[in-house]
Amino acid sequence: MLDGKHQSSYTKCMNKLDIKTRVTILNMLVEGSSMRSISRITGVSINTVTKLLEDAGKACAAYHDATVRNVKATHVQCDEIWSFCYAKDKNVATAKAAPDGAGDVSTWTAIDRDHKMILSFEVGDRSGATAIEFMDDLRARLANRVQLTTDGHKAYLEAVEGAFGGDVDYAMLIKLYGDVGGKTAERKYSPAECTGARKEIISGYPVKEMVSTSHVERQNLSMRMGMRRFTRLTNGFSKKLENHLHMLSLYFVHYNFVRIHKTLKCTPAMAAGVTATLHDMAWLVGVIDAAAPAPKPRGPYGKKNCAN
Repeated sequence: MLDGKHQSSYTKCMNKLDIKTRVTILNMLVEGSSMRSISRITGVSINTVTKLLEDAGKACAAYHDATVRNVKATHVQCDEIWSFCYAKDKNVATAKAAPDGAGDVSTWTAIDRDHKMILSFEVGDRSGATAIEFMDDLRARLANRVQLTTDGHKAYLEAVEGAFGGDVDYAMLIKLYGDVGGKTAERKYSPAECTGARKEIISGYPVKEMVSTSHVERQNLSMRMGMRRFTRLTNGFSKKLENHLHMLSLYFVHYNFVRIHKTLKCTPAMAAGVTATLHDMAWLVGVIDAAAPAPKPRGPYGKKNCAN
């Protein structure tokens, strides 16, 4: 049951929370809180939190697509981060009522090393087809030739060639891993130890000293800290692929346009020259409202024509 303040912020036929409550919910979402904990703390229903996430995700995806264009960057790093939706791949076959999109999910990200801005992201598997879509999208958002660094995933080779041709200075950072011996808990939950790395020039003339994936890998940690559904060994994983996409879109717009980077002393979008304005979460609520469909016309007695 909503308290009086929240109850008064609702209108007949269109449930819409006041700006302050929506700002609180969105802030909690991007700070790693679960949707049900947000529901309990704010006193709104879980369906309301879900609906706000859906609206925010759609609006943020459209805003990112339209705004992050012609970005002048020098060094771009790319990586993939693993998660899963509903169940891991190996368990989907035996899972009850597994929805479309269930299984392992990889989020591909490209970050501007100097301005810390997320330029492009793609959600899918780790196949060459997803890599091609990701690189095509990244190329369309850049205004100039860049030095590009990826890990040693072979899917990048064809994707980078197809998207950039020879108009890129591209290198791979191929990491070498040891093995955690024995079938122990340490082997199960700890990554293999990195014993070294090899820088391999693929095309163009990349500066070897700048061949690195450290910044995009650090962004992977920020994603795991900022989105509950990326937290390992919990039940907070995404149950629907659509909501997974909505959360990513919200997170990246918040990260680029709202969150002040401690090193830059401004937002990544400001550092990259995409915007000159420091935005806040209330601005993001305005972006969501602007993307919302127009209200239905009123009936003959001044009432809105409500759908049954």
